Amino acid sequence: MSVNRIATRYAKSLLDLAVDQQVLDAVKGDVELFARMIENRDLYLLLKSPIINATKKESVFKVLFGDRFNKLTMAFFNIVLKKGREMYLPEIGKEFMAQYKQLIGLTTVTIVTATPMDAGNLAQIKSKLMSSNETAKDVELLTKVDANIIGGFVLEIGDKLFDNSIAHKLKQIRKSLSNKDFVKTI
Repeated sequence: MSVNRIATRYAKSLLDLAVDQQVLDAVKGDVELFARMIENRDLYLLLKSPIINATKKESVFKVLFGDRFNKLTMAFFNIVLKKGREMYLPEIGKEFMAQYKQLIGLTTVTIVTATPMDAGNLAQIKSKLMSSNETAKDVELLTKVDANIIGGFVLEIGDKLFDNSIAHKLKQIRKSLSNKDFVKTI
């Protein structure tokens, strides 16, 4: 079974349980904290290691997360550990957040510009995105600065990319000029 399929199924199960037990916000907070904690290389390697047995991993999880996390989250982690799927927990966490955002109607949009944008421009972009058919009812804007695009912007909505940068336009011009046969005249 593919990693994506495993992550999708486990994330959906956790999301459905959290909604049923009315602890969605607590579980979401746990998953966000877990995602930050697995940025620690040692914890990440512990999860991915086939040498360390599930009992040892379960005791580490109990020490690290036992008092901090909701009972549902801990029970979910224990099931994942018993099934031998702990190596997929980072992917399950990402998929859970994606499904959570879809459930509450939040679309994440990334905008890349050559220079930082002010709050007024970001508010205008957000309102235009919310009125479009490309996004859900609410928009989360992530901004990045990349001087290599020279000017303009690159907008990423889910799996769609809208590239209106000067660097992209220059590349298109270069490509169209290289495809033409020009005759030299003396």
